[in-house]
Amino acid sequence: MEYFVATARFGSIRKASEHLHISASAIDRQILLAEQELGCELFERLPTGLRLTAAGEIMLNATMAWRKDLATVRLQLNDLRGLRRGQVQIAAIDALTRGFLPALIERLRREHPFITTRLLVLDNKDIPAAITSGEVDFGLLLNPQASRDLSVRAHREILLGFVSRTDHPVTRQSTPVHLSEAAEYPVVAPAEPLALCVQLRALQAATGVVMNIVAESNNIQMIKSLAREGVGLGLLCWLDAADEVARGELAFTPIARAGAHPLTLALCVDRSRQLSAAPRLLLGWLEVAIADVRVAGS
Repeated sequence: MEYFVATARFGSIRKASEHLHISASAIDRQILLAEQELGCELFERLPTGLRLTAAGEIMLNATMAWRKDLATVRLQLNDLRGLRRGQVQIAAIDALTRGFLPALIERLRREHPFITTRLLVLDNKDIPAAITSGEVDFGLLLNPQASRDLSVRAHREILLGFVSRTDHPVTRQSTPVHLSEAAEYPVVAPAEPLALCVQLRALQAATGVVMNIVAESNNIQMIKSLAREGVGLGLLCWLDAADEVARGELAFTPIARAGAHPLTLALCVDRSRQLSAAPRLLLGWLEVAIADVRVAGS
């Protein structure tokens, strides 16, 4: 079946051979044996390559259905074995490399030591594709676009604000700041592909305020470092700076809601995919954790 599917996919025994790292003669021999057993040809032999016959199309559809059924059976068998073994694959934004996500992975390792975790830190825009392609079991991202393929299992609003040194005039206000109040100060702005770029553009369009942007970066850590050095106010969300704020290294001042729409942190899954026991366990923990995520001022 593997030889047949690869040959159908590439339309060439040579290319199937290169893909499978199996000799072309071995693949050709197995296909000929299958055709003899079935009593019909699966491929048309053309000067340009191989093309499925009507019988080959039937065989390919049956093979793909069999593969899907086998994957379902494997999931069910894994569930029968319980949570003794398994793997969880997650995609997350950089801001979540600290805080509740590492803590939950540590808990999973402690309570279920034979479950392994694969964590991909991706750009926000790349996470939906990682989920729907099956590369990961689920993902944590900001402001997911509406999609018939994705289902949001949990979400939490995260405030947008300015990150600054603790002695900055904006910070000393101790209250949310309107964009116009910060316009006189230099700003370190997010750059593509950070999701905050869209928020900044929308914020300036809604208020008519043009920020004094003196530097831009597509790296959250760099924005925080520049803010710490006094280059300007860093425009970030609460999750990005929570650790530094807790240690007293930086301050976070929310932007007044009159002009700022909070970001939405969302836990997303592929609505058509059945997850095995291990991913379902961590998914449940994450649903609870996201509901408890602290936002600035709460």
